[in-house]
Amino acid sequence: MNKSRLSLLRDYRPMWIFLAIMLALPFIVGLIEGSSPSMVWNNEGTYSKFIQGLGIEIFILALFALSYDLLFGITGLLSFGHAMFFAVAAYGTGILLKFTVYPFWVIAILIFIASIVQALLFSLVLPRVKGITFALVTLGMATVFHIIVTSTDLSKYTGSDVGLQGYVVPGFLNPSAEKLRFYVIALLILLVMFILYKSFVKSPTGRVCVAIRENEDRAKMLGFNTANFKILAMLISSFTAAIAGTLHALYQPAVIPSVADLGFTVTGLLIVLIGGVGTFSGAIVGAFVYKLLDFGLRRFIGEGASFIIGAVYVVFVLFIPYGIIGTWYLRRAGWKKNWKRGWSQLIGLVKGSTKKT
Repeated sequence: MNKSRLSLLRDYRPMWIFLAIMLALPFIVGLIEGSSPSMVWNNEGTYSKFIQGLGIEIFILALFALSYDLLFGITGLLSFGHAMFFAVAAYGTGILLKFTVYPFWVIAILIFIASIVQALLFSLVLPRVKGITFALVTLGMATVFHIIVTSTDLSKYTGSDVGLQGYVVPGFLNPSAEKLRFYVIALLILLVMFILYKSFVKSPTGRVCVAIRENEDRAKMLGFNTANFKILAMLISSFTAAIAGTLHALYQPAVIPSVADLGFTVTGLLIVLIGGVGTFSGAIVGAFVYKLLDFGLRRFIGEGASFIIGAVYVVFVLFIPYGIIGTWYLRRAGWKKNWKRGWSQLIGLVKGSTKKT
């Protein structure tokens, strides 16, 4: 085994453990409820299918949050219109499935092109505005798209306020008949994108993006064309959010306008803040925490869940500003430092006592 493979296994060990747990979880739940592995494989077992469905929703949210973390946490671009990247892909997938006879690979290519176009559209304002002004401009663009999908003039295609319904998902991806397959595909896509994102940040290009976040003027003084790097981050982020939007359209029976509004962008931001800004793994942890908390609260409290989730957001901002993973990194660094100091002191005491004897 060469060094690159060993490095891949070592550097991403937590992700391999996460992958193994997530792959085994439906079968473990199936055994607990009395379903054999073959029954779970054949999409039988009530609780196992429930876990798979909940996992799919978490993986999609994690992908969306991952894309937002690259833009906001790594490059320092605050966008209030990030949901548009997700919604364009979701609506585009649904419309193409409903009104065309294209094979799915053609639809995937068209969605990819759409993700590039909308990222370039956002990028038009990058050289001119930044900070909160950029955030407001992106909000304006996303608001225009939200108005379009809720327009009654286009209700034949978008479903207006009701949402886009009635499209048929390809059989090999149909979550009703192939939920376990869909679960595994969504999980593997999330894992691949996570590894690619981590590799990107470690690359020279990724380091420039981090430098832009820290001090864009200094990066310019060093000779970097910061606009190009921000456009690249926008393109990668848009493509990832488009994958999440496509998976959402394939999994859900309808695409509703709420995925295009400010609230969904705030959801992505909240997930990133809960997990840890700029960590990537925080996007995955944050998606789990957010979705499980949202599901549990809405099940037992109902509409009041939104208030409690908002309160949790305030608590995280005030008391855990670095998020779950960010705080863990800081604590672990402190533990390592204290452990090394204590070990050095112990060795010093041992050496001192040896010299005396």
